Amino acid sequence: MKKLNLYIVKQIIVGFLLVTFSLMSIIWLTQSLRFVELITNKGLPVSIFVKMTSLLMPRIFIILSPISLFVSTLFVYNRMIADRELSVMMAAGISPWQCAKPAFYIGIFMTLFCIYTNNIGIPAAEKAFNELEWQVKNDVSHLMFREGEFTTMQNNLTVFITTHEKDGSISGILVNDERNPKTKVTLSAEKGRIVYTEKGPRIIMINGVRQEINRTNAQFSSLSFDRYSVDFGTVGSKKAKETGAREKSLWELLTAKNDTSLTPKEVNRYIVEGCRRILTPLYNLLFALVACTGLLVGNFNRRGQTKLISVSIVAMVLIQAGDLAFGNISVKNLYFLPLLFINFFIPLTICFYMLLFYNPAAQRKKHKGLESNE
Repeated sequence: MKKLNLYIVKQIIVGFLLVTFSLMSIIWLTQSLRFVELITNKGLPVSIFVKMTSLLMPRIFIILSPISLFVSTLFVYNRMIADRELSVMMAAGISPWQCAKPAFYIGIFMTLFCIYTNNIGIPAAEKAFNELEWQVKNDVSHLMFREGEFTTMQNNLTVFITTHEKDGSISGILVNDERNPKTKVTLSAEKGRIVYTEKGPRIIMINGVRQEINRTNAQFSSLSFDRYSVDFGTVGSKKAKETGAREKSLWELLTAKNDTSLTPKEVNRYIVEGCRRILTPLYNLLFALVACTGLLVGNFNRRGQTKLISVSIVAMVLIQAGDLAFGNISVKNLYFLPLLFINFFIPLTICFYMLLFYNPAAQRKKHKGLESNE
């Protein structure tokens, strides 16, 4: 029996990896389109682009994992039925529960792995992603300033840099500042450096000239300077944005009511997110059992198991839809929160009951025995 379990486990794992890799590759390509602008407009290095898109993968993996496990389990057990492997196992006296143990073991393993990923991996990845995203969008450094190109920052502020030096300084600086509608300012300097202050990033220019035109009276003025600073204003500040729900720990989410700074809607959203941190990994176990239960306890059909497969797929879709619907309702009112858990435990109980207490082979033998007695 151990060899049979190992055989089925290997088949499911191979299918799971193939389906997961295929789906994640497609989603990775679609998600990467969000950052194409950063490459073309801000000169984002490929290494940072790959890092940003990779940090999204743990979140996507948690969503796809139960579905991939469902598809691979359904495929493996259906193939075993088509090859008469399960028929031989049933004829040898192996119960549906014993046949379902490989799917159960993989479901348990994936549940534990996803619990770790959901509560440790994803918060760390989300925090790193948000910090990197802030750096790319707000850090006025070599990520935004490309050598030999004019870079428009915001509000009619354009910067040109000739060279990035190895020591972190910049040379050949030209700044065109038209943020003030009454004046137009042009600054040029030999060297400079980008620094950060409490008010935000600014560029320090050394040995340059400041030229200003007053739009009201067309007056022109010029000033030479040894040192001059330009504040980029609303481009960003050194402080990153506030921590989101995905970055918080499970305990912080479940105890959101103790945080007086949150609105009632935010409290509900955090609590629902905390409950989903617990439930989402468990769907690996549920979907693995849903995939194999119908095929193991259903009646064998030589023409194929299309009806049983269709029922299993519909059941999976309804469970997934119920999770999304009840989650959205619970955000509005926490009284509906138990529906999230009911949506999980009722199908799980049905699967266990059918696998443990419903043996089609025993039922057929009992039925034949009654017929012979009559």
